Formats: sequence, C-alpha cells, structure tokens
Amino acid sequence: MATLLIRNLDEVVAERLRVQAQLKGVSVEEEAHRILLEGTTLTREEALRRIMEIRARQKPHKSRAAGLIREDRDR
Repeated sequence: MATLLIRNLDEVVAERLRVQAQLKGVSVEEEAHRILLEGTTLTREEALRRIMEIRARQKPHKSRAAGLIREDRDR
C-alpha cells in the first residue's frame, strides 16, 4: 500500500474531514481513504464519455499502415 502525505491542507478542509469522520464513527484516515477511493473510481459511463471526448479531439489518422504492410509482405 502507498502512503500519502498532504501538505498545506487548509485548516477548514481538515476540520470538515474530521467532523465528517466523527459523524460516521470512523477515523480521519478511514474517511480520507473512502473519499479518495470514491473520487478516483470511474463508472463505465464516465470512462466512455472521457474516451469519446479524447477521440473527438484527435485528428483522423492518415497512415496507410495496412497498405504498407501488404506491400512489404509481397516483396
């Protein structure tokens, strides 16, 4: 497992995290772990949306790769 150190965390954010953890009856570390896990997990729909956004930004590929492979194979 990795260890994460967060420097210069705003006191207000740290206090909110502490209160959230207390309300749920868990440690601050457990609550931070849960928040990070939920925040970094993509649903299938989110992943597909991001993939489509990236594809839309890319220019069409103009390579003749298949043709070049056939030419090289036929030599």
